[in-house]
Amino acid sequence: MVYDKEQRPRRVVITGLGTVTSIGLGVTAFLDGLRSGRGGVKPLTGFDTTGFAHANGCEVDDFDPARWIHHVDPDGLGRATQFAVAAAGMAVADAGLSQEELRARRSLVSVGTTDAETRDLDALTGVQLAEGPEALDPKVARRAQAGRLSTGIVRELGLTDVEALTIPTACAAGNYAIGNGFDAIRDGDVDVALCGGADAVCRKNFVGFYRLGTVAPEVCQPFDKDRKGILTGEGAGILLMESLDSALARGARIYAEVLGYGLNCDAHHPVAPDQDSLARCMEVAHRNAGVKPEDIDFISAHGTGTRANDVTETGAIRQVFETPPPTVSIKSMIGHSMGAASALASAACALALTEGFIPPTVNHGETDPECGLDCVPNEARPAELNVVQNNALAFAGNNAVLILGRHHREAAR
Repeated sequence: MVYDKEQRPRRVVITGLGTVTSIGLGVTAFLDGLRSGRGGVKPLTGFDTTGFAHANGCEVDDFDPARWIHHVDPDGLGRATQFAVAAAGMAVADAGLSQEELRARRSLVSVGTTDAETRDLDALTGVQLAEGPEALDPKVARRAQAGRLSTGIVRELGLTDVEALTIPTACAAGNYAIGNGFDAIRDGDVDVALCGGADAVCRKNFVGFYRLGTVAPEVCQPFDKDRKGILTGEGAGILLMESLDSALARGARIYAEVLGYGLNCDAHHPVAPDQDSLARCMEVAHRNAGVKPEDIDFISAHGTGTRANDVTETGAIRQVFETPPPTVSIKSMIGHSMGAASALASAACALALTEGFIPPTVNHGETDPECGLDCVPNEARPAELNVVQNNALAFAGNNAVLILGRHHREAAR
């Protein structure tokens, strides 16, 4: 799409949130969980954990897909796709848009993921090894496609004038997808974007982290001196974004404005983050958003609770910020939901801006001196927030940092 030189990029706002998490389904339950510091930790049940010394995680255990999915067969969708489709429907309803209104608009559906439907692939592999390829279920094989995380949303919502993408940049994929939607709306390519991430716990992922020695035996304790690693989690976060003009014209509630984002990939190491690279990504995000470090009121950190991540990430923050703001990790509550992680953290940031609080880092005893930041331990903190930052780090050095701002209606008029 080509514009006159006088035409300015459109401002982009978040008007709908859809959240599927281990601490609650839907934005109201998610907000309540964040405020109360509720944890979603329980023994994993999605696959056989016999033989593992410990196998806690953050599964979604009260999810009935038939409650949320009405126009496609839920059994034809893998678990991660079910999460994504349900969260997208929640976001549309939360934004106050009817499906007819949505279908009349040009739209983008962009969903990030780490594993997509690896849970189904795990099951298919087990059947093939035990019984041979002739025993494979064609229905399960058909649904085990990464592209269905986005096309499932398109089918459920009956969208026609739409672009659908699935972005596989692992733990940073949710922020990648949100940045994708931000660009498309800002440039006028689409009217509305449904963006975020989704993943389901799977054997492959759990075993991989377990063999790396990074799965905590009980709880996730980001930035704590006694932290022992991650807990694998699952869920989905989908944000509905539109232009500010569109939101104001229909009187929509605005959670937050997307100010900008930064991406980079250093390809430094398959699993070890690079401090300088993350610092550069934060600086790119600040420039893109037109903010300075001192404008940031709190950081939602990647904060996995591993020895390497937390020290590296807080080191990068201190490189960029002369006085680092409060820095929290909601993974202490919902675990590491992989491709959904940064999308759910973005939803948490939007809620924090709207509701005026900083979510806590729970399970916290004593802060590691090597981290040395205010992690808002154990209890949410009331705060007047204007600008917040959401960090996401992924395997192979894929970094994505998102900047959100509180919307001031008076300033927009």
